[in-house]
Amino acid sequence: MVIDANMYWVPESLFTNEEVLARFVGEAPQDESTRVYLKDEGGVRQVVVEKPAGYPALNYAQGDYVLERMLADMDEAGVDVAVLKVPGANEWMSLDTCKFFNDGMAEYARLSGGRMVPLAVIPALDFTPACAAELGRCLGELGFAGVQLCSHYGDKYLDDPAFAPLFECLNEHGATVYVHHVPVPVDCASIVAYNNLRRSYGRVQDQVTAVGRELFSDFFERYPRIRMVHSMLGGAFFAVSEMLLPKPSKRADAVQRFQTDDGQLAARLREHVFFEMSHAQPWGAEQLACAVKALGADHVVFGTSYPVRREWLLDGPAFVRGLGLSEQDEALVLGGNARALYNLS
Repeated sequence: MVIDANMYWVPESLFTNEEVLARFVGEAPQDESTRVYLKDEGGVRQVVVEKPAGYPALNYAQGDYVLERMLADMDEAGVDVAVLKVPGANEWMSLDTCKFFNDGMAEYARLSGGRMVPLAVIPALDFTPACAAELGRCLGELGFAGVQLCSHYGDKYLDDPAFAPLFECLNEHGATVYVHHVPVPVDCASIVAYNNLRRSYGRVQDQVTAVGRELFSDFFERYPRIRMVHSMLGGAFFAVSEMLLPKPSKRADAVQRFQTDDGQLAARLREHVFFEMSHAQPWGAEQLACAVKALGADHVVFGTSYPVRREWLLDGPAFVRGLGLSEQDEALVLGGNARALYNLS
């Protein structure tokens, strides 16, 4: 089974229903941090998210989220199941809008015959009993595979005590949580003016910060039943994992400058943190193979960020098969890990 664990979804009515569009845009901050608006380009309507204002970060395009086209592209790619998620906008969506999105994803899942499995969207801050009820509805009645969150909300990363009510509820459910990068990290002033630094490296910086804060805090002691799946390979975490989790020095040093790992950090990483690639090809074959080797094939999850670039879905499985992994490791990356994390039958 090949599973795309990162397929984007927004309702097509977002581009045609003025009431839905007004509510969606109206809930965004619309200040220096964020601007959301509708534009037409080449006959295609787009909802554009600038983050910060003046710098495009996300584009949702009309026609990209038509069920029949999505299923046809999955067929062409040889993808059996897709995990649906909302890219980025859940940072500010109200409970009513989250319910609207959850209902829409549930309908796609039904019409797809089980080939699409959603992740619930839920307000993360000000987590009320009504939010807890919606979370329970999604994980129970609607049969969702897990929950999706942003890596930070405003200037708060997920280990902040402000999110305690949410994570206490998630821990009770033993939920798998997909953590999607925010288009730019909290501290972005030095990169925001440069398009590729902002749109690519900014996401990497945001994710490695989020993963590191979870590992170095008491996050998993507070929420021991939670598994976190981070996008963008955890911000290329494979490249810095050894450096961030150093072993005790083999030589005597006058000053101990680093927090060394006595095994606890590695255990948190092994038991609670998993890494979704977001899309395979942009990493390049050598880097992606290195990630699998460094993180372990049982911790790397195939995803495509479809429909950002259709080729990431259509050619993604073949790209992973070209890495030279063992048959067992290839099966884990392409579907086995997602199947276990999201309890997919």
